[in-house]
Amino acid sequence: MTATPLVVLENVNKHFGELHVLRDINLSVNAGEVVVIIGPSGSGKSTLCRTINRLETIDSGRILVNGQPLPAEGRALARLRSDVGMVFQSFNLFSHMTVLENITLGPTKVLKIPRAQATLRGLELLERVRIADQAHKYPAQLSGGQQQRVAIARALAMNPKVLLFDEPTSALDPEMVQEVLDVMTDLAREGMTMIVVTHEMGFARRAADRVVFMADGQIVEENTPNEFFTNPRTDRARDFLSKILTH
Repeated sequence: MTATPLVVLENVNKHFGELHVLRDINLSVNAGEVVVIIGPSGSGKSTLCRTINRLETIDSGRILVNGQPLPAEGRALARLRSDVGMVFQSFNLFSHMTVLENITLGPTKVLKIPRAQATLRGLELLERVRIADQAHKYPAQLSGGQQQRVAIARALAMNPKVLLFDEPTSALDPEMVQEVLDVMTDLAREGMTMIVVTHEMGFARRAADRVVFMADGQIVEENTPNEFFTNPRTDRARDFLSKILTH
């Protein structure tokens, strides 16, 4: 018996005005799989990521999460968003709330989990992302790397079926990148379904089950990390790798 993919994109197209940013995208992601999307800037990676929880609408094609087509709006969309967690480039934390309040807001408001239970779970998640001692601080008192780990804990607090990461380390100082990638690698090992848009090739090699290479709004190539990095099949991928792996 084959597993039903958790996320499916079928012939997805998206335009921004004249610009055709996603061209006939077909992609399936299975439960427990870590798919890393890489490619040059402007290739449509972030847009692809944002269509999966409907932060961007699509012009044609369809997207299924857990076998269900993406709802357009309303309560069903809110439910979908709790199934599909998202971690952004900029942490998007509420500055007037403590770290723990940021994490418990969704579970208490959206999932109607009792506050005591949500708090307990929030503290567990802060332990999991390695910042248990920061629970009562405000986001401005934390480093960028710590804020991003709070954002990951906040996404996990909703018990999502899949986590989307849109360049989660690109706004961070270099010395903070690794602490966020380490938490993401832990999640990958624990079997979290993840779709990750990133420029971090080391993470792609280490944590991905599959690398998807995009250019000009299309999926040009997909393969295991080992195959992709050692033996890319297309000129476009070879050219991309030769530019980034020489540094």
